[in-house]
Parts: sequence; C-alpha cells; structure tokens
Amino acid sequence: MTQSTEAHLFWLTLTTVLTGLAWVPYVINRFRELGMPGWAWFPAADPPHRADWANRSARAHANAVENLIVFAPLALAVALSGQGDAFTIGVCQTYFWARVGHIGASTAGLPIVPRTVCFLIGVACQLLLAMRLLGWL
Repeated sequence: MTQSTEAHLFWLTLTTVLTGLAWVPYVINRFRELGMPGWAWFPAADPPHRADWANRSARAHANAVENLIVFAPLALAVALSGQGDAFTIGVCQTYFWARVGHIGASTAGLPIVPRTVCFLIGVACQLLLAMRLLGWL
C-alpha cells in the first residue's frame, strides 16, 4: 500500500470514527433526561430532547451520516484507483475538519453562517474528489 493510499484511508477512518461517535453526547443527555431505558421489547417513541443542544447534536449527527455516504466511496475510489496525491489527501483532511466544524457549530447553536460554511466546504471536498475521479482535475 502506498503512502498516499494510507493517508487517504487515515482521513477516511478518522471521519468515519467521528461520525460513528457523534451520537454519544446526545444519547448521554437522553439518559440524563429520561434515566436508563427499561427492558420493554417495544419502548415508547422517544420524546424530543429537552436540551436544545442535544436536538441540534442529533441533527448534526444525521447530517454527518448522510454526507459520509457520499464522501466514503469517493475517498476510497481515489485511494484505490491510484489517483490520489498530496492534493486529494489535503481534500480528505479538509473534509474531516469541515465535519468537525459542522458538528461543533451545529451543537453549539452558532449562527447559520459558520455551520453552512463548514457544510459547503465539505460538499466542495466531495466535488473535488469526484472531479479527480472523472478526470476533470
């Protein structure tokens, strides 16, 4: 495996772990608000979180999952096709930090501008990877 492939997979793995653990804060809040769940086979539907930040965190997690579905195959394809280089590694790294920023800005309740900027940076990264795969970059 080349260093380029390893670097792409490193940033993809970090992004996947970030997305995979983004549920932890709002689930901990859920336990704090409602207590530990019972053993019912069919529990009642969850009420909305009482803490606004937890609702925002849950939405940010859902958005991260939705975007990982686009980013992951692109990053894998670039890495495994041999089309990766320092530029695409930087794109993957930028995507990771954009997702960190989006989750943080969303959860903190920052105004729409920082959250949207982070989101759009992530979308731009996805487009750049796709353009590389299509031979347009």
